[in-house]
Amino acid sequence: MTRLEQLYTDLALNPRRWLVTGCAGFIGSNLLETLLRLNQHVTGLDNFSTGFQANLDEVKSIVSAEQWARFHFIEGDIRRVQSCRDAVQGVDYVLHQAALGSVPRSLEDPLTTNEVNISGFLTMLVAARDAGVRSFVYAASSSTYGDHPGLPKVEHRIGQPLSPYAVTKYVDELYASVFARCYGFNSIGLRYFNVFGPRQHPEGAYAAVIPKWIAAMLANDDIFINGDGSTSRDFCYVQNAVQANLLAAIAPLSSNNQVYNIAVSDITSLLQLIDYLRQALRENGVHYDKPAHHRDFRRGDVLHSQANINKARRMLGYAPQWRLVQGIKAATPWYIASAQKKLVKCSQVKAKK
Repeated sequence: MTRLEQLYTDLALNPRRWLVTGCAGFIGSNLLETLLRLNQHVTGLDNFSTGFQANLDEVKSIVSAEQWARFHFIEGDIRRVQSCRDAVQGVDYVLHQAALGSVPRSLEDPLTTNEVNISGFLTMLVAARDAGVRSFVYAASSSTYGDHPGLPKVEHRIGQPLSPYAVTKYVDELYASVFARCYGFNSIGLRYFNVFGPRQHPEGAYAAVIPKWIAAMLANDDIFINGDGSTSRDFCYVQNAVQANLLAAIAPLSSNNQVYNIAVSDITSLLQLIDYLRQALRENGVHYDKPAHHRDFRRGDVLHSQANINKARRMLGYAPQWRLVQGIKAATPWYIASAQKKLVKCSQVKAKK
């Protein structure tokens, strides 16, 4: 039995109390769904700045009524001291996902990115420390590697940050380390690499590349590549990130006060990614044959990113179960259904006018 299987068995037999910040967001709602399926008690905190009520509604439609009754939602902001204090009451484990993501967003509005990702993180950290939670796992980022050219990325070698967003995620790691030294408060940071999957919404200027391109293909719109298409990423299906969070939450003390790469350790160019998306859509009866258009490389981005995940394997028992193509195939029906719902909604709005 793997460590993950042991964990799921233990959780099913011994329900615990969890806090998921950013529970209405992409990764947060997937964590919420998994925990409720395991009959856990979950408090969720979200202010809907980047999360969606529809994500919570979808989770409610998937789990049983009894499981949903174990969920307590708090609409609040991680920048507010009282919201954080209320959220951690009676909680054993904190999975801190709330943040303002996106490199472009941080370049346009560094002040708000700093306020949410640093001040909000610190407020949550203090509340969790004061409440005496058993563990604190937070979403770190591969953007921390900055301009370091080495591949694959290893946790102890980072370069200079390339965006305000990258600065904020690195400062979070520094604060977590200081809280361990000064207060004996333990935590684990998970450096996500390009997580994707269901409930990652394609709308807006800051949408991630996979949902954005799939939405464009479904609408038969043009797709655009920043650069020549050789830019590469280590794409990680969301269930791998969910696994990492749960493993980190119950990790032995010797694994605490560390950061871990969470990815698959694959490397895929943007041109390869387009081919994978076309194929997944074809398998679902959608044919997209338009060529991609190229434009200038985007400020703050890195050219290549691939993770070394040996540390997470060794110290957390992390074993990614989903590779890129598997994840795309699993997620594509959700994106198709989401696009269809959007069309129905637009039709209803037009009919009312």
